[in-house]
Amino acid sequence: MSDKPGKGLGMGLQALLGEQPRPAPGAEAAVGGVREIEIARIRPNPNQPRIQFDETGLTELAESIAERGVLQPILLRPEGDDFQIVAGERRWRAAQRAGLHAIPAIVRDGIDEATTAELALIENVQREDLNALEEAEAYRQLINRFGHGQDEIGRLVHKSRSHVTNLLRLLDLPEFVKQSLLHGDISMGHARAVAAAPDPELLTRDIIAKGLSVRQAEQRAKAAKRGPRELVLTDARRVDADIAALERQLGDMLGLKVQVANKGKGGTVSLHYSSLDQLDMICQRLSGESI
Repeated sequence: MSDKPGKGLGMGLQALLGEQPRPAPGAEAAVGGVREIEIARIRPNPNQPRIQFDETGLTELAESIAERGVLQPILLRPEGDDFQIVAGERRWRAAQRAGLHAIPAIVRDGIDEATTAELALIENVQREDLNALEEAEAYRQLINRFGHGQDEIGRLVHKSRSHVTNLLRLLDLPEFVKQSLLHGDISMGHARAVAAAPDPELLTRDIIAKGLSVRQAEQRAKAAKRGPRELVLTDARRVDADIAALERQLGDMLGLKVQVANKGKGGTVSLHYSSLDQLDMICQRLSGESI
């Protein structure tokens, strides 16, 4: 698995990293060049835009590093007697898994917090390592904390202004919709469609339950805004509330978690148990035996 940065990184990051060869073991690094820094002295960037690190990818990278070493140095800035990561946290994490005690790095003075946030965003966005919500949150931080405009952010990451605007809208969606996007239950296209609906959460549940395409989701959102579908949405909300009440009632009776899935004229009732004793209790009640 390659550890080289993706094509199209911002010039600021390219200029800071440069084409620096790794020093031979024991050799004295030139000022500003590549150095071997103890991993224990390195701290992650608290404003790292990426929240989730793919476990499989990290394991593969760690195996590659154990075999070939770290091919591309990470970028650090001084932080007291230690260092903070500007770019390369994934390599740092993988190097720890590979059992390395030191990692090749370039240390740069004069990198402030705003520049650190910019470079971390550039690295992740250009490598396509961020999910849509992580990317959107990074944009919001650049706007709120450092005063960047949407046009400026677009130039920074080589994306259109409309791309930045559309991502920022995702942050205003209900939590259920955001979690559905984060877990891959809906796509970015679905999320854009439901953002225009009167009830984004209800449309998202419809997308997941019926496997709607992005086009179908867009049509549902437009129809809902025009009004006629509002009656259907209201009925659906009432049915959802009735089912939730039924689940609570059955759960109280059985002392178990109960889920009811209504599908057309039928559906399913699921009972969740956490021990064999609870399973035995369910079997006795279903068979009519006394407990």
